[in-house]
Amino acid sequence: MSQPNTPGEGFPRCIVAEEALREGMQIESADISVDDKLRLLDALSRTGLHMMMVGSFVSPKWVPQMAHMDEIMQRFEPHPGVTYTALALNQQGVERRRQYADKLAPEPKVGRTGVHLCDVFVQRNAARTQAQELESIPARIQHAIDAGFEEATISINAAWGSNWLGEFSHERRVELLKLQYDAWTAAGIPVTKVWIGDPMSWNMPRPVERLLDHIMETWPSITEYTLHLHDARGTAMLSAYAALRKLKPEHTFILDTGLGGMGGCPYCGNGRMTRMVPTEDWVNLLHEEGIETGIDLDGLIECAWLAEEIVGHELWGRVSKAGPRPRGEQLYAMDMPFIETDAEAQHFRLGPDVYAGCRSPYKKTITSPDRDALGLAKDAAAPDPGSAT
Repeated sequence: MSQPNTPGEGFPRCIVAEEALREGMQIESADISVDDKLRLLDALSRTGLHMMMVGSFVSPKWVPQMAHMDEIMQRFEPHPGVTYTALALNQQGVERRRQYADKLAPEPKVGRTGVHLCDVFVQRNAARTQAQELESIPARIQHAIDAGFEEATISINAAWGSNWLGEFSHERRVELLKLQYDAWTAAGIPVTKVWIGDPMSWNMPRPVERLLDHIMETWPSITEYTLHLHDARGTAMLSAYAALRKLKPEHTFILDTGLGGMGGCPYCGNGRMTRMVPTEDWVNLLHEEGIETGIDLDGLIECAWLAEEIVGHELWGRVSKAGPRPRGEQLYAMDMPFIETDAEAQHFRLGPDVYAGCRSPYKKTITSPDRDALGLAKDAAAPDPGSAT
């Protein structure tokens, strides 16, 4: 795994795990070309992202968007410093993935068990039951022992609720995590990581905080936390921020995100509206909190616009539309005209020509001693604002 990013004071180490090419593309048109996917993959690879999921090795019958996964893997060129992964849900997928070991990160030598809280979702998504997941735990632990693994991950999915079964209790989440933790501990393998998924967007900040509090207090051996939060109901960024504030400097916090909010699950009932935390919005928040990611936010914003071109519709990120907070030479021109449309708002990245001809009521030049005190270069001349109102 790539090195975690530099933490801000009092925060955990943060890793941004980009899912646009997997979680995002799996719900977009199956007609998007391999060339376009490679274009986006290459552009994202150049932004400084440390972790990216390239796609998934699944049945093209049920996920036709991943039908050309082998061609993508054969053609894409990894960039130094990026950890690339791909999802495999069964042994056939695992074998396909192993063909590309030269491009993908090595399979971690960490044991893993997992249980869905929603028995309906796991049947729809993975063609197995919750009972079968529970029954498989001893075999998975034995495999880890045989392979010589020295640490383990425990995981729960559909952790906070289900579109078919409703809300799940804190006690049930803890019960299923404890069952796994105790099984690994009895086998002499310490649990150091936890993965918590929310495919149906039932996350809320306070239940997220409560669960993290319990894990930290009960199982201090766990130091790496991964959250996979969907955003159909607009709470994923709030829940992720709550986790960021709750975890400690000794922890590593991995958040799965999707460029522009791309992400959707065909099995959960919300489709493309499932969404994810927009990568560029999360990176902007981390930077504003003083957490250095090494990621080029401007580059991510350009990737978000490229992604909109490729998928053929507007995406849901905010920072790509309004820009980051302007500072220094990026502060707006004081005499700029009225800005009303989406296109005009793009002046932060495309320059003042995008608002040429916009209405302006300003008869006198706007000046400010506060602006002068910043010692900036003189405002660039704005284009002809058109007729005043």
